[in-house]
Amino acid sequence: MSPKHFLDLDAFEPSTLRTVLDMAHDFKKNGHGPLLAGKSLAMVFEKPSTRTRVSFQVGMTQLGGSVLVLSDRDTQLGRGESVADTARVLSRFVDIIMLRTDAPAKLQEMAEFATVPVINGLTDATHPCQIMADILTIEEHRGPIAGKVIAWSGDGNNVATSFIQGAAQFGYEIRLACPTALPPNAAAIAWAQARGAKVIVTTDATLAVRGADAVVTDTWVSMGDKDAAARHALLEPYRVDEALMRHANSNALFLHCLPAHRGEEVTAEVIDGPQSVVWDEAENRMHVQKAIMAWCLA
Repeated sequence: MSPKHFLDLDAFEPSTLRTVLDMAHDFKKNGHGPLLAGKSLAMVFEKPSTRTRVSFQVGMTQLGGSVLVLSDRDTQLGRGESVADTARVLSRFVDIIMLRTDAPAKLQEMAEFATVPVINGLTDATHPCQIMADILTIEEHRGPIAGKVIAWSGDGNNVATSFIQGAAQFGYEIRLACPTALPPNAAAIAWAQARGAKVIVTTDATLAVRGADAVVTDTWVSMGDKDAAARHALLEPYRVDEALMRHANSNALFLHCLPAHRGEEVTAEVIDGPQSVVWDEAENRMHVQKAIMAWCLA
């Protein structure tokens, strides 16, 4: 039987993603036993991380399993061994693999050749675990996500792409305010709209945020971006400040996947203010990822 990978939100039936999310809700509310006792997780990091590493490691430990953390300095991946061979070897030692990398092709290759489940911990294209955590956060504060309006302000990056995919899977409206030079993924938009999702793209942050139930942004310069000055100039009009938040619903939430740079993509008044749920959002990565691992190894 083929392993149950968790690669991207567009690879699933909506009911499967809802099952995983409901499991995460239940884990957080009611706890769980050592569901994965005797199981082992290998985490492979080609990009550094705080939240991904800690949330997966603590989550797997809470589920009763063990964890092995590998960077490109710790493996032969950093010395030219293929992703396929690494996948084959790791599959002989561990029960599940999490990969955090740059090129989505590496993730696909890992999943193709691994005989154990592979989880997408982030690529330059998508970040599905983050969006699952964001939906969990919105639902625990505001109820079911279906029919809600989510506004994105900033770069049309990997997190934005997964938000677009999530709109088709969970039934929320996504509005994306992005500069013309940093647009959201057109293929993801076409895929979501073909499945009935409401996806609105604009260059006007005020228009995107108007009447929204949640406002989301991300850092202006991600790992690997080399054009920091140009990106700052492009993204200046998309800063989430108190004036922009006033265009959203009065009880709108603010989300950010972190790390944040106060004074750049968001002001301190917003991220540290009463509408911000970024710390719940960070914690919920752990609960969602526990559910993902439990689903993969069910």
